[in-house]
Amino acid sequence: MIVTLIIICEVGFWVLLAAGLATRYILKKPKAGMALLLCEPLLEVVLLVVTAIDLKNGADPSWKHGLAALYIGYTVGHGHRTVTWLDGHAAHRFGGAPPPVKPPRYGKARAAHEARIWFGTVIGAAVASVLLLLAIWYVGDPAGSASLEGWIFQAWKITGIHGLIALTYVLWPNKDPGNREPDREPVKVSRP
Repeated sequence: MIVTLIIICEVGFWVLLAAGLATRYILKKPKAGMALLLCEPLLEVVLLVVTAIDLKNGADPSWKHGLAALYIGYTVGHGHRTVTWLDGHAAHRFGGAPPPVKPPRYGKARAAHEARIWFGTVIGAAVASVLLLLAIWYVGDPAGSASLEGWIFQAWKITGIHGLIALTYVLWPNKDPGNREPDREPVKVSRP
């Protein structure tokens, strides 16, 4: 049931997002569209409550409950950025706004962009970890909740891998091909 609810929440996220943006820009009702967009966090609250009830009713803590915590954490860490990005594109496409600014592709600006995205992953892992620790406490059976502890490790492993990827943009930044400096001085050949 939890996996089905996670799928319903994901589909619901995109349906509410599309409905909110369509209402905001196509139907020209920005307040109603914003109200629909603000309903999206309710999906995660429903998932959280159903997961807690499932655990309290005696369900063995399993990967499903860990996945629910990671899903909620991901939504908290990256949901706002996703909605803002799509809102900018919808405003341009349907609302006459200028095109959204593309993320930087080169140098320190790209590294800072990747660091901000990674920070969303850190927030997501922290939220998932707190939810999993609360679930362990809520269940009250440390031996039976070992799978939930494993999900905490997975959340931080994913965060570490994402952090290493973001770090590569700091250590080896992409150089703008249009402004590329020559690596060495050109050799001048003198003619006799």
